[in-house]
Amino acid sequence: MTMNQMSGPATGWLKTYYLSRAVVAAIWVALAFSVGRYDPVIGAILLIAYPLYDAVANWLDARATTRTGGEVSAQKINIAVSLICAIAVTVALGHGMHAVLGVFGVWATLAGLLQLAAGVRRWRVAGAQWVMILSGAQSALAGGFMLSLALGEKLPSIADIAPYAAFGAFYFLVSGLWLLVRPQARQAV
Repeated sequence: MTMNQMSGPATGWLKTYYLSRAVVAAIWVALAFSVGRYDPVIGAILLIAYPLYDAVANWLDARATTRTGGEVSAQKINIAVSLICAIAVTVALGHGMHAVLGVFGVWATLAGLLQLAAGVRRWRVAGAQWVMILSGAQSALAGGFMLSLALGEKLPSIADIAPYAAFGAFYFLVSGLWLLVRPQARQAV
């Protein structure tokens, strides 16, 4: 598949996908800092909802990518990893925030590596993949950082996970805007 083949519905899908992921992640971050940090029930719901949303988003991405003939193995694995994470977070909530942060650390590492793989795979057929590759790599590193915090003495909170989601929102926003602006820049030249 060449870039010209990808410029139609598939690129349109990625613009919508990346921008919607940015919006949802930004809303999640705002809720995490505003109410999730102070209300344990809402915090727990947010902590379970984030990987569930990631599973749904990866399912939508896999479905749209399959329609354009693209490879979706990374998205399919990411669906399973995110669903397992949501279940693990539900269980970990009964064991404290250190356990929850540990689960998020493992998930961020795996999901980041899978996002990196999807970005590398899409490199030749879609724009803005350098951002997704960078995001995947940073997610994997953030996962390691969360694991180190999970093993520490300080009591973690949802506020320790929210910056991870904020960076995700930023990267999805940059990717979506890149795809939105880039074709118009080529036409102007």
